[in-house]
Amino acid sequence: MTIDELKQLAINALEDVKAEDITVLDVKGKTTVTDWLVIATGSSSRHVKSMANNVAVEAKNAGKPPLGVEGENEGEWVLVDLGDIIVHVMQRQVRDYYDLESLWSIDAINRQEIESN
Repeated sequence: MTIDELKQLAINALEDVKAEDITVLDVKGKTTVTDWLVIATGSSSRHVKSMANNVAVEAKNAGKPPLGVEGENEGEWVLVDLGDIIVHVMQRQVRDYYDLESLWSIDAINRQEIESN
């Protein structure tokens, strides 16, 4: 399975359980931990847990079981580590607070500013 196929599998698994506001970020070159972040919003802790579980089950069924799943107990923010792709499933208030999209874009801007000086 290619990384693009795994990314699409994660997106499809999220869409299957009505994930909201799915965003995919390319973080290659910004971190050595992963190449892609997939971020989605759930309406409740139960919804967040269900979405993360669906991603994990679908990945396992495709022969790519998660390396780990974190945050399942609380259900505010669940992380599913698929290696080259990390899926973050969050409740709206948690997603708004941590704002991962801006965090990664600010990092890119700061690197550009540093390199231009």
